[in-house]
Amino acid sequence: MPAPPAVPDSANYVGRLLTLVWLSLAQLVRAPSHSRRAEAARRSARHVLLLFVILGTVIIMLMYALDVAEISLMPPRDTPSLWWVKKLTNFGKDEYVLSVLGVLLIAVSLAAPALRGTSRMALLGLGTRLQYLFLSVALSVAAGEVLKWIIGRGRPFVGGKPNAFNFQHFSGSEAYSSLPSGHAITAFALAFAVSAVWPRMRIAMLIYALIIAATRLVLLAHHPSDVVAGALVGVIGAVAVRYWFAARRLGFAIRQDGTVVALSGPPEGHLKRVARTAFAP
Repeated sequence: MPAPPAVPDSANYVGRLLTLVWLSLAQLVRAPSHSRRAEAARRSARHVLLLFVILGTVIIMLMYALDVAEISLMPPRDTPSLWWVKKLTNFGKDEYVLSVLGVLLIAVSLAAPALRGTSRMALLGLGTRLQYLFLSVALSVAAGEVLKWIIGRGRPFVGGKPNAFNFQHFSGSEAYSSLPSGHAITAFALAFAVSAVWPRMRIAMLIYALIIAATRLVLLAHHPSDVVAGALVGVIGAVAVRYWFAARRLGFAIRQDGTVVALSGPPEGHLKRVARTAFAP
């Protein structure tokens, strides 16, 4: 895709802002250019297949062996003493997570045209990472909504009794949108994405995702197999978006064996091209 014409640094703020937004979006849809993208694709596909087989087996085992027993042990739905769990579970709500990430992206976009030099480059690097986080969650949630509609699994006690095999495919109703768990999708997609960008946060993000998953069980919003399925969808979605970014040299590098790793500092290639094009003197 041809780059838009360079915008002088003396141009007005709105012009620099629009150019930056255009270039940032154009980078996401340009053709992949990394020479080792095929190796990364094969490695990511192997990992996704292994994860799918392992967690898919776990999901089936839970449906037969644990789902009914687990929900039967939980307190009744809308128990007043669980008010704090209801507050806590909101931290895994996709609308809230995507809204926060969206606001941060907008803030970075508004601030970058007003900065210069290394400050601008650092902010552009943060913007690329925020794009990755946002798209990882958004793609995973969208895939989850399609799966919910197709599978049509009843939530715990829909129909009046515990039943792990209560399905109404393509119903589209809230009562039959239990699998996969949307909160688990959001939490695990965000946890994987943050960990991919900032590996030191891996343990903290795993704890966050597990807490969100646990709240869905306590509140009788989902069966155990639903939250495991949500985790599977969230991680696969984040892996797919990570490959998309790495193949376009956005925020990630690809090693010779196909391993995708986060760039530790501001990327030397694409960010400089964006800065030169959008803010050239």
